[in-house]
Amino acid sequence: MNSGMKKTTGGLKRKPFLTPVWLAGIAAAIVLSFASWLWGTADSTTVIVIRHAEKQLGGTQDPPLSAAGEVRAAQLVRMFGDRAAPGHVTAIYISPLTRSRMTAAPLAAALGIQPVEMPADDPKALVRRVLKEHPGGRVLIVGHADTVPQIVALLSGKPPGPELAADDYGTMFVVTVPRIGKANVLRLSY
Repeated sequence: MNSGMKKTTGGLKRKPFLTPVWLAGIAAAIVLSFASWLWGTADSTTVIVIRHAEKQLGGTQDPPLSAAGEVRAAQLVRMFGDRAAPGHVTAIYISPLTRSRMTAAPLAAALGIQPVEMPADDPKALVRRVLKEHPGGRVLIVGHADTVPQIVALLSGKPPGPELAADDYGTMFVVTVPRIGKANVLRLSY
């Protein structure tokens, strides 16, 4: 009877020792998997949304930039045109209109980027494409007075603000879109 007790007692001593090691290994694997997933999804996409610069007034349907608009477009180069700077713009999206193209042209030339032309009447498709193709990147979108609030709303998940005033060419929205959590919107003047 004594020998039977030793076998039972010996078996009990081993099981409690091995069970915590086994559970700790599984817990460590779960924690490491979660940490790597969190690290991989932590990048935020930064989207800078602006209206095209000042346009020439006149009778044409697709006017070019005015002298003031050209100065404002050059300001974008001073702000975002250093390719060596960390977090520089990696993509530019424009509408097919001349004023949008001309606003982005100096910055695109400075960065060596070919702007992507998207229809102005489909901001949902534009936002989907930007977030899908540039996760963790920095993107400039050149829109119009009626599309900028829609684009910002789609990126941020907040209701659209009022349209930009007819003479408001200097408002810039910086929208930070994390993969997890809520977007942040910063409204600036430049």
